[in-house]
Formats: sequence, structure tokens, C-alpha cells
Amino acid sequence: MYIIERITNKKHPVIIEPVANEDYKKITKKKYFFNWKTEKKYDVYKLRRDDNDIILGLISVTNEKKEKRIEIKLLSVSIENRGKNKQYERITGTLIGYVCREALKHYGIDGCVSLVPKTKLKKHYINRYGMMDAGKQIFLTGLSLLKIVNNYYDENN
Repeated sequence: MYIIERITNKKHPVIIEPVANEDYKKITKKKYFFNWKTEKKYDVYKLRRDDNDIILGLISVTNEKKEKRIEIKLLSVSIENRGKNKQYERITGTLIGYVCREALKHYGIDGCVSLVPKTKLKKHYINRYGMMDAGKQIFLTGLSLLKIVNNYYDENN
């Protein structure tokens, strides 16, 4: 897994790991756009470069076992990585790829990843990540799920 530094086009290996309690002191609404402390009831993960502890992106998920589905409850990148002048590319895709890999691990090809996007982001997720429209939710399953894993999560990428 890697992200790309926009200025140098250099690839940087990344790590995705659970958010520790002490991390919540650094995860401010100003920098990450949401009050992440409210997400503690879900599984919350952080993405960081493997050479430092700076959190570049966050994702919270819940595993809906009966439905063979992992739902993304909240996803955000740091303020420096949003918009046209962002520092790194691939943060969001890598976080989604991680969740897709987890769905495959738990449920095989029957697994599904879904999210309820903000209205203005729905088309972006569909166009950028190949998500399918299910009304209120969008989702990845089958080949579209595998494609995200191959493009963003595969250890050889």
C-alpha cells in the first residue's frame, strides 16, 4: 500500500491500523472535519506513512455479519490532503481498499462494502471508485470490490 506525494510524485508506503485512545487527542474537528470521538462505538482506523505517526486519513466501519457487508460509517482525510492542493494522492482509495480486503477476508467474493455518502460526493465515489448506486447507499461487491483491492490495497502495489 502506498500514497503518492503530489510535488515529487514519490510513492510512500503506508500503514493502516486501529486508532489508539491517545490518538483522539490529536484528531481534532478542525483538522479532520468531524468529531471522531463519536465514532468510538465503531471500528476506527487511521492511515499514516510508515515512517512517521502523522494521521493522514481516518475511517470508521461496522461489520454487518448477517448481511456479509461492512459499512463505512465515516471517512475523512486531513485538511492538508483535501482539494486541489492536497499533499498526497490515494488516501481515500487506500482506506476503501483496506475495508474491501477485510470484506473479502470475512466473506469471500460474497462480501460487500457500502456507505451512505453526502449528496455532493455520491457521483464522485461512483465515478472514481466504481461504486454502484443503491438509492441512499452506494456499494462495492464482486468484481468491483476486487478491483479496488487490486488497485489500492494489494501488497505488491
